[in-house]
Amino acid sequence: MSGVKNKSVNSTLNSAAKTKKIKIGRREELIQTAVDFFSENGFQGTSVRDIANKLGVSISVIYHYFNNKEELWSAIIEYSVKHLPEKLELAVMGGGHALERLRRLLRAHLTASSNYSKETIIFLSKQDRISETGELASKEIEIKVLYIYVQILEELQREGLVKAHNTKILAFNILGVINWYLRWYRSDGPLTADALYEEIITFILYGSVGVPPGSEQISRLSNQQNT
Repeated sequence: MSGVKNKSVNSTLNSAAKTKKIKIGRREELIQTAVDFFSENGFQGTSVRDIANKLGVSISVIYHYFNNKEELWSAIIEYSVKHLPEKLELAVMGGGHALERLRRLLRAHLTASSNYSKETIIFLSKQDRISETGELASKEIEIKVLYIYVQILEELQREGLVKAHNTKILAFNILGVINWYLRWYRSDGPLTADALYEEIITFILYGSVGVPPGSEQISRLSNQQNT
């Protein structure tokens, strides 16, 4: 009897585990389908019915996991963009000159944005902000990211390496460059992701007509133009 009882218990546990696995899989499927729709059509341009039709399920299946469309948006931000400030803070921690730490910060930001490119586009689409709660949640993330950049830029400013008077405006400009590349970069293009990161980092560090360290010939040409 004991063997039969244990077999029955194991069967029940296995059944429960399979049910849980199916539910987790369905939830992730809903989220990823929402990512595709939100990034392509925007939050306002996507309906719960669109997502349900794409998966071939009823709307009630979606409402079993999420109370509304905004909860889907929140779930997307939760696993992708929410932890961006922590990743950036880790990048600037440790030793090294402030310029090197800025380089690490930029690379970490570009990598994180690339890993969650669609999710980042959804996050940046401010015209699609939903409720005040959603707006506050996204604003908190944005402020944290901005503060990380302002801090490192102010350090460089004190060393005389940043000439801009307003480091906050400079930080906004840098973030604009980082965020905009997600709109046009294609992974199947001629540039690898690593090569693209270096192009963007070099542009941010030295400017479109700036002089990278060691470019003495360019410096002399510039000086001749000024005499």
